[in-house]
Amino acid sequence: MLAGCLLLAGCATFPDGSRWGADATITPGWQRVGDAALDAARNPWVWGPLVGAAVLQMDSWDEDVSEWARDSTPVFGSESNAADWSSGLEGASMAVYAVSVLATPSGEVDGDWFVAKAKGTAVGIGAFAATSGVTSGLKSVVSRERPDRSGDDSFPSGHASTAAVFDTLAVRNLETIDMSPAMRTTLNVGSGAITAAAAWSRVEAGKHYPSDVLVGVAIGNYMAAFFTEAFMGLGPGSRFAFSAEPAPGGAMLRMDVRF
Repeated sequence: MLAGCLLLAGCATFPDGSRWGADATITPGWQRVGDAALDAARNPWVWGPLVGAAVLQMDSWDEDVSEWARDSTPVFGSESNAADWSSGLEGASMAVYAVSVLATPSGEVDGDWFVAKAKGTAVGIGAFAATSGVTSGLKSVVSRERPDRSGDDSFPSGHASTAAVFDTLAVRNLETIDMSPAMRTTLNVGSGAITAAAAWSRVEAGKHYPSDVLVGVAIGNYMAAFFTEAFMGLGPGSRFAFSAEPAPGGAMLRMDVRF
């Protein structure tokens, strides 16, 4: 039902009459690329996981949490179940992205509709390819042994980075659709939950340490935010905003978080 409601929005256009994906380009200019890279780095869903991964390096917290997760398996019940769920959740993130692409406002279904969707999807595929390339490169350079000793490609997590890039791309697509605040919050939280569950399932499965999945999430979120702004021309996504407002006897500092 939710997918059907969203797909109805795909027949609309932006207020200026343009279609989602129609303005996608492979030559955005260095200024826009630089701005997009900086905005993506400022995104709390990028630097937040990196800070968490750094904190876990204190003492032996990374290894301790990994061992506890494997022994307790509080969410998925067993290591084998966690491994099975990780693949399903990764696939779910791809499906959510595919639905979001179809739901974006691209006007009537005609030749221009297909061209716009293809161009927009190409940007998403580029973000995924870049995420996979960076993840694979770091695996080769770091060569960290997995918790279950099944290989030396633990850092960072490919499942986590893949889920993150597709879920963040989906959220950015949904920002282009007019919907109620309640529905938007529900979709954003649900999308983030898929990423979180996919990442944690890899920890319970004994395939990654917590810092591995946090860095994977950061990589995926960064690439999605960067490609969307640089090559799609869409503005920055979720950000913290601070403002000072006058108040009786002084001023009030306000912080806004837009999900």
